[in-house]
Amino acid sequence: MSRVAVLADRVVSRSLVMDGILITVSIAMMAVLAQISIPLWPVPVTLSTLAVMLIAASLGTARGTVSIVGYLSAGALGLPVFAGAVSLSAVRPTFGYLVGFVLAAVVIGYFVSKGADNSFFKMAAVFTLASAIIYTTGATWLMTGFGMDFQQAIAVGVVPFLIGDALKVLLASSLITGARKLLK
Repeated sequence: MSRVAVLADRVVSRSLVMDGILITVSIAMMAVLAQISIPLWPVPVTLSTLAVMLIAASLGTARGTVSIVGYLSAGALGLPVFAGAVSLSAVRPTFGYLVGFVLAAVVIGYFVSKGADNSFFKMAAVFTLASAIIYTTGATWLMTGFGMDFQQAIAVGVVPFLIGDALKVLLASSLITGARKLLK
């Protein structure tokens, strides 16, 4: 597979200034979508994973990953960007999921750069893989950081998110592949 232009490259000219604008807008989008949440213990249900999917698929590996790292950095600096408008010090249970966001962005960006956004089913598979990565890092953190056993971590850190994340995968896949078709 050869490298293909991601959605952002089909809409705007590539430049350092434009990259900065796209990354800044993506960080803001991530912060806003994180506020749409349903509080659960220990991890709330948010639209953050939808934001990761859309950002990474639209911007590609480098800019998508920098956007997610920028979002995490904003929280680490004390800005109230995470669910419930809190900073990094207040999101200890979600730390593993946040790490998973970065890994998921890399994976999504990689597959989109190889043309996965040409197909709804390929995109849905990529987003499902990305969700599995987020679940894995999140549940692993719940086990190591909070002493949960495997079954507890799955029960509170994966199961409550499955239906919502399946809907996010379908929505994100539709949006990305639809936008790709419009921009051909």
